[in-house]
Amino acid sequence: MSITEITEQIRVLSEELRRAGRYDLLLDAITVPTLQQLNIEAAKERLSPLEITSDYRFLLPRYEMEVELSPINKALYIFFLNHEEGIEFKRLSDYRDELVELYRQVGNRVSDDIIRESIDRLVNPLDNSINEKCARIKSAFAKCMDNYQLNYYAISRHSVRQVEGSSRIWYDRRRTITLPRELVIRK
Repeated sequence: MSITEITEQIRVLSEELRRAGRYDLLLDAITVPTLQQLNIEAAKERLSPLEITSDYRFLLPRYEMEVELSPINKALYIFFLNHEEGIEFKRLSDYRDELVELYRQVGNRVSDDIIRESIDRLVNPLDNSINEKCARIKSAFAKCMDNYQLNYYAISRHSVRQVEGSSRIWYDRRRTITLPRELVIRK
C-alpha cells in the first residue's frame, strides 16, 4: 500500500469516527504525542519571520510585535541562532569569548566589567544564570504567540544519542533554537 493510499484510508476512518462522535477512540488511535506533534507541524504555517535590526531589535512582522529582551538575553539568543547544531550548557565556557563579543555588540553601553561578570556567571555550570536567561527569553516570546509556535522560537533541549565505542548509551543534551533559519532576517 502506498503512502497516498494509507493517507486516504486514515482520512476515511477518522471521518467515520468523527461522524459517530467517538473522538475518544480517534484520540486513542492517533495518540496524544502524535496529536501534539501535529499541532507543532500546523504551527509552522503560522510562524513569523524574526527580524533582527541593526540596533538589535527583535521584530515579528507577521504578529506586528517586538520581542522585548535585555542586552544579555539578546546576545544569548543570537549566540544560539549562530549555533544551529546546538550547544550543551556544560560546554558554554568553551564559547566564552564569542559570548563576550556578542554581548559587547548588543549592549554597546554596558561596561566591560559588567559584560565579563555576566558572561562568567552565564558559562559557570554551578550557577543557574543560563537557565534564568532561557526562561526570560521564553517568557518574552510567549507573550507574542501560542505554545506550539513558541516551540520554534524558544531555546529548548534536544538530546542527541552518542554511542561511540562504549557499552553504554550516552546523550548530548544540546540546547538549540528550531526556528527555520530562512525565517531569520538580519538587517
